[in-house]
Amino acid sequence: MVTNSSERITISTIDWSKPVVEWKSTLADFGRRRHLSYTMDFDSRAHVFDEPGEGWTEEAKRLHMENRERTKIGLVREFGEIFSEKNIENFVAIGTKPFSVLAYHNHFFDQVRRAFVIGAYYPALVGACALGERILNHLVLDLRDFYKSTPEYRKVFRKGSFDNWQVPIDTLEAWNVLQPKAVTEFRALMELRHRSIHFNVGTYATLKEDALSAIHHMREIIDQQFTAFGDRPWFITGTRGHLFIKREWEENPFIKTYYLPSCPFVGPYFAISFDQGLQFHDHHDYGDGHWSDDEFAAVFEARSLDQLAKAE
Repeated sequence: MVTNSSERITISTIDWSKPVVEWKSTLADFGRRRHLSYTMDFDSRAHVFDEPGEGWTEEAKRLHMENRERTKIGLVREFGEIFSEKNIENFVAIGTKPFSVLAYHNHFFDQVRRAFVIGAYYPALVGACALGERILNHLVLDLRDFYKSTPEYRKVFRKGSFDNWQVPIDTLEAWNVLQPKAVTEFRALMELRHRSIHFNVGTYATLKEDALSAIHHMREIIDQQFTAFGDRPWFITGTRGHLFIKREWEENPFIKTYYLPSCPFVGPYFAISFDQGLQFHDHHDYGDGHWSDDEFAAVFEARSLDQLAKAE
C-alpha cells in the first residue's frame, strides 16, 4: 500500500457525512476501487423446509432437520402459537425474501409477507399490488430528469403520480431501466391488480391464491431489479463470494440512484466484521493507476488472508 501524505486524498481524510458520489472521484486511488454490492435484507428460512436431497449424507440430513425444528420454534415465537401450523404453511408458501439493496420497498414488502403468513390474505393482496404501483412511481419520478431528451419524458414530466401502470411500465422499458423479466412480472401484477382492486365478486373465491401470486410477482420484481446478488449486467463477473458494480455502470441513472448510495466503495482487500455490528474495513490507499473490471476481479480473486484490511 502507498504511504499516505497530506497531499493525497484517501478514505482516511474524506468527510464521511457527505454522500459517496460527492467524494469518491477525488480519491487518489479511485481507479482501484469498486462499489461492493452488500445487504443484510433477506430471509432464506423457507429453504430449511425443503426435503433433503438424494445424495445427502446422514449427517447432513440430521443437521438439516435440526435446523428445520429450530426454525419452526422461531416462527412460532415470531407469529404466535395460535394457528402456528397454518402460519408455517403460509410462510413456506411465500418462499424466500430475496437479497435486495436497501430501498423504500424493503419494509413494505416485509409487511406484505407477514400479512399473508398470519392469514390476512386481502391486506397481503392489496399491499403487494400497492407496492408494485409505488415502485413504478418511484422509478419514474426519481429517474425522469436523467431522460429529458427522450420522447417518453413529455408523457411523464408533469405527473406527480401514476395509477395507469401502462404508462410507467412502457416508459421505464423504453429507458432500459427495467430488466426484461421485471417488465413481464409488472405486467402480470398489473392484470392481477385490475382484477382484485376494482370490485370483482370472484375475488372471494381466489383470495388466497391471488395474494400468493401477487407476492410471488413482487418477489421476482425485487429480485430482478434490486438484487444484491445475482447475474445482472451491472455486476462484475469472476469474484467469488462478493459482487461489485462495473465501472461503466456507475453513471447509469438507475444504478447511481438505487445502488451506489448503499454500496461501499472498496478496494479488493476489504474485510467485513460483525463484532460491533456490520462494519467494513479497508486499506486507506491502493496506489495510483486504474484497474479495469477484469483486473480488479483478478486482484480480488488472488488476495490472501494476510492482505485483508484489519479493524482499526
